[in-house]
Amino acid sequence: MDALPVLNIAFDNSYSRLPERFFARVQPAPVAAPRLVRLNEPLARHLGIDAQALVSPDGVAVLAGNRIADGSDPIAMAYAGHQFGNFVPQLGDGRAILIGEVVDRSGVRRDIHLKGAGRTPFSRMGDGRAALGPVLREYIVSEAFAAFGIPTTRALAAVTTGDYVLRETPLPGAILARVAASHIRVGTFQYFAARKDADAVRALADYTIDRHYPELANHPEKYRELLSAVIARQADLIARWMLVGFIHGVMNTDNTSVSGETIDFGPCAFMDTYHPSTVFSSIDHGGRYAFANQPAIANWNLVRFAETLLPILGDRKEAAIAAAQERIDVFPALFQTAIADGYAAKLGIRDPGAEDAALIQEFLSAMATGKADFTLTFRKLADVVETPTREAELSALFSDTATLEPWLPRWTQRRASDARSPAEIAAAMRSVSPVIIPRNHQIEAAIKAAVSNEDFSKFHRLVEDLANPFDDRPGIADLKEPPKPDEVVHQTFCGT
Repeated sequence: MDALPVLNIAFDNSYSRLPERFFARVQPAPVAAPRLVRLNEPLARHLGIDAQALVSPDGVAVLAGNRIADGSDPIAMAYAGHQFGNFVPQLGDGRAILIGEVVDRSGVRRDIHLKGAGRTPFSRMGDGRAALGPVLREYIVSEAFAAFGIPTTRALAAVTTGDYVLRETPLPGAILARVAASHIRVGTFQYFAARKDADAVRALADYTIDRHYPELANHPEKYRELLSAVIARQADLIARWMLVGFIHGVMNTDNTSVSGETIDFGPCAFMDTYHPSTVFSSIDHGGRYAFANQPAIANWNLVRFAETLLPILGDRKEAAIAAAQERIDVFPALFQTAIADGYAAKLGIRDPGAEDAALIQEFLSAMATGKADFTLTFRKLADVVETPTREAELSALFSDTATLEPWLPRWTQRRASDARSPAEIAAAMRSVSPVIIPRNHQIEAAIKAAVSNEDFSKFHRLVEDLANPFDDRPGIADLKEPPKPDEVVHQTFCGT
């Protein structure tokens, strides 16, 4: 019999070398009967980990928290945060444990995090566990984001635990092995700022610069430049979300990563029918995190980040506030440029100018009035560019075409000077508008099959097909379709 491959993870744990008030050392709580649902083999290889070793009993035990791998230094990170606008001075990793860091094959440092690994000192009244449904949702959506080219945490593996967790009803438990550029959040800075621990804020800022913005290390105003860099990444990130119709659902400051990655896929969702006021999250009763509110909320979160940095932005409070405000004021323009450029690309417009803003807004208004499907509409636009006779297929997506019909000739005229061929324009449009997204009803069907029948076939299919979301091809027709009336998902739920 061949020997099992030896699990060898080259951990290099820099965060746990920070002062101990940054985290609590913990051990994952063992689970009854861990079973691997899916391993992201390409990601494992990119992390320098032997995928075959990870699927071995020892590897699955590490992914489930039943075994501590050599070199691992498990910690729960401390952080605070504004949750729906209300400040909570201590949150922290209440059901997730950072088992260590590795440097991937591109030279980038990555966290490996077990989400659902048991109680920590930050769990408050929680059980520290995760149910299977939210684990599958995060796996599907985060990997789709990676395929879209949107900065995101990644899913390394999903493991069932053999235990049940009690939510409204008993549900099968699971653990997600998540990979991130880091798990440093705006809320991490808030944790120390709330304690008036300027030394810790400075240490955290230095660590963040070293890890995510090394080009700033020797800048004479490196902390001010750190603020600018985080603002720029967030402006770009939120625009990218909105260009695929994504609604995060819980844009709390503890869910805002300073690396510029999307993090914490809880009650997230993708719009089917476009409307700017769309909300899915069951806990967002007032629509604070509605689709169109996301840029303003990101701006608000960045103001909170700037506040934490004030003690290290200058010796004089007034000068520090002025420097922070100057940088915060740039966010709206950065976001508007990113979103306008993105929509222009989706409309096949090259070199967009200020005059295109009205054209873009008129089309979005037509989509809202006509209750058009966000994803299909942009794909059909590309079809119309290539084959104008397919305009009826586009119109069929709109319940009301009164505002669409006068818009179409203006759009055609705007593209008249483009030297590219119609096929080239259409291909460019399709390269930025996915043909399939993780539609809510499809995710729910995959979760239901897994939870009720231990049938993971729908889950595996979604992960595999969404790895190539821009290319239309045989076999995905059903994944392109919006939900039937009885399939519409009106609410999504947080995994806690």
